[in-house]
Amino acid sequence: MHFALPPRKTSHPPPYVRNSNLTAAAQRRRKQFQVGAYIVLGILTVYLVVRFILSLDLTGGHNDGATSIEGPQDIVIVTVFDNATMSEDYVRIVKANRDDYARRHGYKNFYTNTTTYYNLVDPSPLSWSMIPAMRHALTEHATSTFFWSLSADAFITNPSVSLESHVLQPLESLMLKDIPVVPPDSVIHTFSHLKPSRTHLILSQDMDNLAHTSFILRNTPFSTKTPDNWAHYFLDAWFDPLYRAYAFQKAENHALEHLVQWHPTVLAKLVLIEQRWINSYNYATPPSKDPSTGLTRTHDSMWQEGDLVVNLKGCRESDRRDCEDEMRSYFAKWEKEVEKLDGKKPEHKVGRPTLRRLKDEKKADKVKPPRR
Repeated sequence: MHFALPPRKTSHPPPYVRNSNLTAAAQRRRKQFQVGAYIVLGILTVYLVVRFILSLDLTGGHNDGATSIEGPQDIVIVTVFDNATMSEDYVRIVKANRDDYARRHGYKNFYTNTTTYYNLVDPSPLSWSMIPAMRHALTEHATSTFFWSLSADAFITNPSVSLESHVLQPLESLMLKDIPVVPPDSVIHTFSHLKPSRTHLILSQDMDNLAHTSFILRNTPFSTKTPDNWAHYFLDAWFDPLYRAYAFQKAENHALEHLVQWHPTVLAKLVLIEQRWINSYNYATPPSKDPSTGLTRTHDSMWQEGDLVVNLKGCRESDRRDCEDEMRSYFAKWEKEVEKLDGKKPEHKVGRPTLRRLKDEKKADKVKPPRR
């Protein structure tokens, strides 16, 4: 019987019969490829491990600076003045103090003014100016290794003590390890194993906050081994527009506290030391009772003879205080100390208070209650 169309092919062809010789060859090639891949991966792993070991210093930390902070350092003292609130005499007092200290120990001074950074900071408080001022100093002195940001309302009272011998060289023994970053009870603590070679930010605490009016920042000058500058990163992160727009109650101070607590990159470089080591206040901090525990907290912040720095913190926030008057009392002590060291009075252009100022002070004393 003939069909009009050829019969349709079946949709279920017989199973394909593999050639046993071809299958064995494919398996051998697959195994050879796997062995080759394992060898390449092993060589790459060994290379990375060796490179990592070689990149470590003898202390087991990354080689991002000296294993210990020894010897003289290239240090810049950064001071930001506010011409709107500080008299010419006041600025002369501070500069005479800073210039003598820098000359005595081979440091450099970087003076600037809040008005320089007005367009960057506005509409935030001018206290934010300290951050772009530090960035400015880093640019002007790119090869310097340490930058000391010191408030214009602070005064160096122990001119014979260098920053190296007082802070940098004994830093490991000064570190406050495994304590709350922000007092009194922050859940974030300082690292317990940090070494000086890993330290880039040195701060202290007062009773309630980080005492940011005196801090030391380490610079890593550009090289093939350190193409990224941590100091630049830190200042840029601190000056983030989001922080400035957030309107923290204490402006840049609270922004810094947020940064060091919630950014491990910053916390990993932070060292806290006792407040009086670099930032004594010229008043005693009153005891405070913790409402949750009922315990009374105390804090040692009051300046004493021999301290490196006295800070007139808050002197511009109260009508009962006079920054220049308070500063002059320490200036007189400093003059005597310099005369002991050098055998002669320090040379400066600071004069005594003008007659008009003395009269104004007497009038103010009649109106204002006694200063605390």
